[in-house]
Amino acid sequence: MKRTFLLLTSISLMLSQTIFPVSAKEAEKTAVEEKPVSDSKQKPLPRIGIVGLAIESSTFSPARTNEEAFHPKRGDQIFTSYPFFSPDSILRKSANWLPAFMGRSLPGGTVTKEAYESMVKQSLDLLRKNLPYDAIFYDIHGAMSVVGMDDPEGNFLIRIREVVGKKPFISTSMDLHGNVSWRLAQNTDLITCYRMAPHEDAMATKRRAVANMLSRLESGKGKPAYKAWIPIPILLPGEQTSTRIEPGKTLYSAVSPASLQPGIIDAAIWIGYAWADEPRNHAVVMVTGDDKDKVTKTAEQLAGSFWKVRSQFDFVAPTATLDEALNAAVKSQKHPFFISDSGDNPTAGGAGDVTWTLTEILKRPEFKLENGPSLIYASIPGPAVVEAAIKAGVGGKIDALAGAAVDARFAPPVRLVGTVESIEHGDLNAETEVVIKVGSVHVIVTKKRKPYHKEADFTRLGLNPRKSDIVVVKIGYLEPELYNMRADWLLALTPGGVDQDLKRLGYKRIQHPMYPLDKDMKDPDLKAKLVPSSEK
Repeated sequence: MKRTFLLLTSISLMLSQTIFPVSAKEAEKTAVEEKPVSDSKQKPLPRIGIVGLAIESSTFSPARTNEEAFHPKRGDQIFTSYPFFSPDSILRKSANWLPAFMGRSLPGGTVTKEAYESMVKQSLDLLRKNLPYDAIFYDIHGAMSVVGMDDPEGNFLIRIREVVGKKPFISTSMDLHGNVSWRLAQNTDLITCYRMAPHEDAMATKRRAVANMLSRLESGKGKPAYKAWIPIPILLPGEQTSTRIEPGKTLYSAVSPASLQPGIIDAAIWIGYAWADEPRNHAVVMVTGDDKDKVTKTAEQLAGSFWKVRSQFDFVAPTATLDEALNAAVKSQKHPFFISDSGDNPTAGGAGDVTWTLTEILKRPEFKLENGPSLIYASIPGPAVVEAAIKAGVGGKIDALAGAAVDARFAPPVRLVGTVESIEHGDLNAETEVVIKVGSVHVIVTKKRKPYHKEADFTRLGLNPRKSDIVVVKIGYLEPELYNMRADWLLALTPGGVDQDLKRLGYKRIQHPMYPLDKDMKDPDLKAKLVPSSEK
């Protein structure tokens, strides 16, 4: 009896009739077609390792990221990160899986060299224990920066190849805000990334990377004959390239039909990561497959479409200074009114402890009285505040300093004099969270930094963001739950390590010319470059 698995693809087929000559019927058939996997009695199951490191690191933040932040998983612990690897799943049963090491950190500052080398050594040691391999699933973000090193994901992959050899098939899954260097492209065989920002298709992308790899192994086709790579000199923040709005929406809707053409295995567009200063930081298009003409032409079409709409990208929400945003929120009859404190966004690599915005909020007379407009601020790290809150207990009074322990460039620690509203322990990232009410402001203070992007992040602390007049969150574009909750929204252009005003960052090492930093640049050469096989 033959077992099957589904090749997952994006459901978006909007441009299949206009850019890529695939009929809707053919595309739909390919999208849901079950591919046979040979019976294990007839053919031994492939031996496949799993390894990866994932973080988005801002080189413009003074923060440093250590090994603990990656919450490493080893061996079978790794399966818990992937719903499609449940014990009874088809994909789990389609190979002899040999998970090695997986580290996944919140976005943050540059990774210390010691942490990187320690995790790489552990990964390689664990891979050695289960040699040989038929394939490796390499799961990364693609925007990790390491002190004193360029392109750590490419470096890591080369070192994996030194252990497992050049013959094993390597399939790489990435965030679309990652960076694809020539070195990374050459040493992998299949490579793909998310097609949505916010990344609602993250797990579907990882599953696609695994399913495509298994299909190539089971069919005997092996590594794709061609990999086309096109660097695009565009560097934009995710807040201007969301697939919720145009032109990102239409640009990314072309990726799925492009990947469904006969002779192509996968196609992907990387926006790149704007808050790191390395030569690899820019947009990239890659297409893999067996039909040279289709692979190169498709890559060039996607790259050309991206370049053509470069000047149309704009922020996903109306932008304002913090004062303008607060003025609008106070006057608004639409509640909750969300304000993104974007410059220190921990989901993009900000230190998370810049106090500038909170300091400005607490200065305003509207919020000094307890019956003023209700405002939730999420969040600020402050171990001293957390300790004082635990001693005082719920209902107790505290007077302590929070924030600016890592990034004090814009404001000093903020003094919180208020009442303890709640105390919660046990969060994976924050460890302990407390809510301090200062005037009409409910300040969430954490022992360690934590992003707040789900309604439950607030309700577990006794807060109801839906009933609050104003919610200020250290974030860029609103994640889906917050986006669906908002009555109105402004993106405040605040300072920090992930400043939305890229010109203020002071790049020194990225390649030039680069749009939009060099707006009058000439059109680049967007011809596809064929990447050599990983075996060469």
